Amino acid sequence: MERRSFLKKAAVGGAAGALAAPALAQSQPTLNWRLASSFPKSLDTLFGTAEVFSRRVAQLTGGKLNIRVFAGGEIVPPLQVVDAVQNGTVEMGHTAPYYYFGKDPTFAFDCAVPFGMSSRQQTAWFDQGGGRDLLREFYRDYGVINFLGGNTGAQMGGWFRKEIKTLNDIKGLKMRISAFAGRVMAPLGLVPQQLAGADIYPALEKGTLDAVEWTTPYDDEKLGFYKVAPYYYAPGWWEAGAQLSFYIGIKEWEKLPDDYKFAIEAASYEAHVTMQAQYDAKNPPALARLIKNGAKMRFFSKEIMEACYKAAMTTMEEEASKNAKFKKIWEPYKRFQRDQNQWNSVSEYPMQNFMAARK
Repeated sequence: MERRSFLKKAAVGGAAGALAAPALAQSQPTLNWRLASSFPKSLDTLFGTAEVFSRRVAQLTGGKLNIRVFAGGEIVPPLQVVDAVQNGTVEMGHTAPYYYFGKDPTFAFDCAVPFGMSSRQQTAWFDQGGGRDLLREFYRDYGVINFLGGNTGAQMGGWFRKEIKTLNDIKGLKMRISAFAGRVMAPLGLVPQQLAGADIYPALEKGTLDAVEWTTPYDDEKLGFYKVAPYYYAPGWWEAGAQLSFYIGIKEWEKLPDDYKFAIEAASYEAHVTMQAQYDAKNPPALARLIKNGAKMRFFSKEIMEACYKAAMTTMEEEASKNAKFKKIWEPYKRFQRDQNQWNSVSEYPMQNFMAARK
């Protein structure tokens, strides 16, 4: 009798819950938002991450919060997404925060800094190490709130027309490279250039560029860089774990019902994990195809890596000495990375090195 009574109550409670969910959804407002991406539709991992996010938000809100994703250039230029969110042109953006290095180098901590953290370390810092609070305090001055938006993992070091064996080979090279890495390498003789994804190949083909870095083999293959600059270098030390972000205008965020906020938080996490999983799955076969089609795999020499590391640390400390916002994040970021590297040195790294040596 007790068991039958329990089941009867559970059935009644379940029915009430089933009725409450749609009733709750019907009581919420229907919102149609626009999201400006920095990426072209052809880059299905980068642009597609915003679509993963949009679909999940719609599902979690019963179709009440609809976010339409626009490719770079459809509403605003690819490198003006943060401005569009800030001034209310769009409600949301999806971008690589270090694109806005020119506004303040502190933006780079939400994406990647030279010789920075890996993808896993970056996520751990953001989610558990205080990074979220530090970054949201920084973004408050820009009128936006940020959410995890994916990570490419460690990127490649770029495509070069000629082999880069010594520091002398870098001098005078015109290279499309992230702003922070460009600032680091300029004293070594590199001539850094900033271009959006769609503009890179034409510049490389015409000879306006001598070298270019983009992301990883899967995306690089799509853009065809190997056809005009066959030497493919690793590692991309300026992007050991490049994190993307979703931006929402704070005023729009604060107007949302709590249910919609929860949906956005959950969907951003799913999209974040999905991007990394896609790259991990797609990069190995893409690299094999690139090499088969003529790409020449190379690695930066120890001389180059050491010189770049020294220049990077000097640049970071110099920025921290004159930029209080940068310093406020740089100091705890360094500590977290140091602890992570010490832990990984006895856990992840030995295991991965052993497995990498297996044939």
